[in-house]
Amino acid sequence: MALPDVIIVLAAAFVTALAALWWLGSAAGRPAAAPPGIDDMSLLFEEGQLVHGSDNALTRFALAPGYHQWEDIRDALLSRFPEFPRTPRHGATGNLTLRAEDGDSPLELRITWRDALCWLHLPQTRATEEITEETFQKLAALRRACEASPNPAWQTDAGGHIIWHNRAYGALKRKAQPDPDCGGAALFSTPSPDHPNRVCLRRSDGEKPDWYALTTTTEDNVQVYHATCINAVVAAEEAQRNFVQTLAKTFAHLSIGLAIFDRNGQLALFNPALVDLTDLPAPFLSARPTMVSFFDQLRESRRMPEPKDYKNWRHEIAEVIAAATDGRYQETWSLENGQTYSIRGRPHPDGATAFLIEDITAEVTLTRNFRAELEQSQSLLDRLEDGFAVFSASGVLTFCNAAYRARWKQDPDKSFAEITIYDAIRVWQEMSAANPLWPDVAEFVMGRGNRAGWNMPIYPHQGAPLSCEVSAIASGATLIRFRPIPIGAGRSEPTRAPSAGDRRQPSN
Repeated sequence: MALPDVIIVLAAAFVTALAALWWLGSAAGRPAAAPPGIDDMSLLFEEGQLVHGSDNALTRFALAPGYHQWEDIRDALLSRFPEFPRTPRHGATGNLTLRAEDGDSPLELRITWRDALCWLHLPQTRATEEITEETFQKLAALRRACEASPNPAWQTDAGGHIIWHNRAYGALKRKAQPDPDCGGAALFSTPSPDHPNRVCLRRSDGEKPDWYALTTTTEDNVQVYHATCINAVVAAEEAQRNFVQTLAKTFAHLSIGLAIFDRNGQLALFNPALVDLTDLPAPFLSARPTMVSFFDQLRESRRMPEPKDYKNWRHEIAEVIAAATDGRYQETWSLENGQTYSIRGRPHPDGATAFLIEDITAEVTLTRNFRAELEQSQSLLDRLEDGFAVFSASGVLTFCNAAYRARWKQDPDKSFAEITIYDAIRVWQEMSAANPLWPDVAEFVMGRGNRAGWNMPIYPHQGAPLSCEVSAIASGATLIRFRPIPIGAGRSEPTRAPSAGDRRQPSN
């Protein structure tokens, strides 16, 4: 740039500065004089361009004339002055005063304009000490950290009035629905006694409220608040509650008593069947007793077998709990009133333990009656002189009476391996005269469909002749009966049994 051009530019700037100083000092736009020792902050804009500013303002907001615009100072002050205009005022002479939403200095902002010039004035309310550039940098870093934080932060005085807040708090306040139940948290609902550090924020758009974890500290009689969004935690807790309620409704229809103890050994969940089976009062169970108290109360109500040695009772309960924790506990309790309970202990995730109590009195009674009937039938068949042997559809010996065992020296109850029809025929062949019809007996036992009974004579090496009767019974099984032939009936030669399509000789 040529020297004449430089001189012209400097002269224009000097004239502009003199005009600005004259305007600033005029009676129409001059603010009240600041008290001694107060360093106010002032900025002058022309057509939205910063052209002049006090040293205090330029240092605090890191601005430089000729390089920064109206938007730069607006971004810096918008959080404290939400009504800060988007564009500088211009035209006829006027002024505007804005109050800060927090208690930080300065408390107000004055905007005065004339034609294309717009002047910002931030009056200080107290004398400021000499501040170094390093201190200003630290303050600027702290302000940036507070404003950039995604979590709302604010401060209140002793009366509960907000004296400062960050940008995140201001954004929440603009979209939040006013809450008449607001407390010291101002924007948020009053914390509930169950969750003293948890507050709710109702939204103006009618969506689900947001939940925040509130942290409060006191410094120099000032309450400092920090809020962290915990919507995910609240949603997880709600899902867990719904899941537990669903389980409780499902367990309510079970006939098996259920008692779930948490990792601390306290009863966390039980169903109505547990009350019916144990006769334990519902208030006692609702008080969340420990495992030891639970079993101790069962013993008191005589809903578990009385221990033989009461001195070792606590030790036995400890073993029960340890076995249930490992999933090894399973016992059957026979009570004094004739009832029988099946008790099972199972470990659950997160250190929980579940006990299942089932009334199996009907099953035990039915089993006992069935076993008694079997023993009675076995005793009755053992008294018969005829030998009976029953083979399953797969050809395995499943039953025989005493006469059969005495005659053929076979007992399926004492054999390590299964006795098949082929094993039995091999014994019969060894202990009797040759008979060509033994393969037909095996074919009958292993056959399917309609099977007509037939018989044949056999002649043991020792003892009287026998009539071997082969009959089909239920479930595809076969009954083979060895009946003594009456004396004087004579000896007949064995003949081959008729085929399936021939007429078989009916059994007597």
